[in-house]
Amino acid sequence: MSPRLAKAIVNGLMIALAVISLAPLLWMLSVSFMQPGEAAHFPPPLLPAAPTLHNYHELFARAGMGRYLLNSAMIATAATLIALLLNTIAGYAFAKLKFAGRERVFRLLLAALIIPAQVTMMPLFLMLKQMGLVNTYAGAIVPLMASVFGIFLVRQYARSIPDELLEAARIDGASETRIFFQIVLPVLKPILVTLAIFVFLGAWNDFMWPLIVLSDAGHFTLPVALASLSREHVQDNEMMMAGSVVTVLPVLILFLALQRYYLQGLLVGSVKG
Repeated sequence: MSPRLAKAIVNGLMIALAVISLAPLLWMLSVSFMQPGEAAHFPPPLLPAAPTLHNYHELFARAGMGRYLLNSAMIATAATLIALLLNTIAGYAFAKLKFAGRERVFRLLLAALIIPAQVTMMPLFLMLKQMGLVNTYAGAIVPLMASVFGIFLVRQYARSIPDELLEAARIDGASETRIFFQIVLPVLKPILVTLAIFVFLGAWNDFMWPLIVLSDAGHFTLPVALASLSREHVQDNEMMMAGSVVTVLPVLILFLALQRYYLQGLLVGSVKG
């Protein structure tokens, strides 16, 4: 087989896989602009006969999607900022600070990775209930504030920071707080962006925990609200697709905007870790 033919086959397979992957998303977008009931025809149309914004108007005017969008944005943003601070501090401490039992504690944290998140939901719910955080935004944020994976990710990257750089700052009289914020954080920028994307996407797309901890419809996030609307508007395929577009579009834009930093963080972390 000639190199040119092999290249053409590989490119053709990649294009076919890309089309298969994107086809459901593109059809979802197309259906969101269709007239009510148009998507129920057989065979289902690929493109709207008369594109309309009616479904989006109904979604925000009648279904209150704007409130749910704001809830998701607030919870995901707060969780991301808190997780960045806590995971970065812990990861840096495990990487560069010496304290008794550091390696034992870190191994225990890694062992916790094998525990499914669903197992911890009931004990966590009971703890939050005792603290009065059930059915609050804070209750939805608590499980996202720190994670073993985030600590591990930051630690592996922070190990690449030269010890000589930190020692020189200490000799010059810099405090540990100043070293962390003025020296360590700028160096960790690629991995912080990667971690921020992971946390934000996880918080934005999370369905199970908000469904458990939030009982008031006014506190619902987008995934929970969309599931609730699907039961009330089971025949409104076009409105549900519009809701799916509203749910997917913000995180898609965020990922595309930060894609360069995200890939840089993964690649550099894999080489230096």
